[in-house]
Amino acid sequence: MKELEKLLSPLRRACGHYGMIEGGDLVVVGLSGGKDSAALLYALAAMRRFYPAAYEVAGVSVDLGFPDTDGLFSPVADFCRELGVAYRIVRTEIAPIVFEGKREKNPCSLCAKMRRGALTDAVCEMGGTKLALGHHLDDAAATFLLSLFEDGRIGSFSPVTVYEDRGISVIRPLIYAREYEISALVRAAGLPVVKSPCPEDGNTARAEMRELMKTLGRTHRGLPEKLIGALERRGIDGWRE
Repeated sequence: MKELEKLLSPLRRACGHYGMIEGGDLVVVGLSGGKDSAALLYALAAMRRFYPAAYEVAGVSVDLGFPDTDGLFSPVADFCRELGVAYRIVRTEIAPIVFEGKREKNPCSLCAKMRRGALTDAVCEMGGTKLALGHHLDDAAATFLLSLFEDGRIGSFSPVTVYEDRGISVIRPLIYAREYEISALVRAAGLPVVKSPCPEDGNTARAEMRELMKTLGRTHRGLPEKLIGALERRGIDGWRE
């Protein structure tokens, strides 16, 4: 499938450049139900056929505890079964805590922190060595702009974050992939996409930055790549040439 081949190229490049995957790794993909994580799992499962280091793949989803969402991840579970990879759903009360208990004005930051904690715990319990997240190049560039506009800081999330106390690393193998490449694979392969029940879905500051990038990109070609290139040339937040 040409769409898969096109995505495997930046995937392998990122994994090789940053040493994301080593022999004997169990790479557990955080499956949110969205297109990015589904494409990541699909591509990582396919890359096992030719990657120089032998590794295994599994998936995990965090149920945030929104009401009336029983069976939300059923399509994801079926998808993992078809790929022949282990899959686990972690039940939490993150949504009630964030939206009812804390009543955060900006709930996304707290939710992300708690969700990451649940994912990390699950990876350790599953015997995983790497937690793989589906952030792509457009996400990294949008985070660059968000960091600049909101915090006055130049940076973004890191390609690899080592949790030495837990014995695992968080990796982002899609950091060189464009969002349109991911969308093309999802359509061509018919990968499952589950709509998020979160009331803030699509209304985040990062989503606003993505729209800004689209607008700027009409007159500044290759803007996302240029922003990430700046991080790599300066070695900021773990990015390197």
